[in-house]
Amino acid sequence: MTTPAVSSRDLPHPETAQIRLESVLHALSDPMRLRIVRELAADGDELSCSYFDLPVTKSTTTHHFRVLRESGVIRQVYRGTAKMNGLRRDDLDGLFPGLLDALLDAADRQAARVRDLGDG
Repeated sequence: MTTPAVSSRDLPHPETAQIRLESVLHALSDPMRLRIVRELAADGDELSCSYFDLPVTKSTTTHHFRVLRESGVIRQVYRGTAKMNGLRRDDLDGLFPGLLDALLDAADRQAARVRDLGDG
């Protein structure tokens, strides 16, 4: 029996058991990466890299997606020519119950607070 050839377009992801809390927290400590995760969580589905309109260069955007993928926060797969991104919610919830929801809730509350300060 032969194993299927791994495509050069297959991206490396940590197995669920390899995901470390400190890597997840580091990945989510950056405002741009947290923004990406918030958008993925709000949409609930896979989104292409081009969907995100981040105020950084393309190479910096690529770096942020790589950090999220390598930490186990997102899964990236090619669908045709598009690189699709999905939140690994089931894996994260299984390893760290409540963490993702608590972080997303805190980020939402912070965003509202910042908005309110800007309006005053």
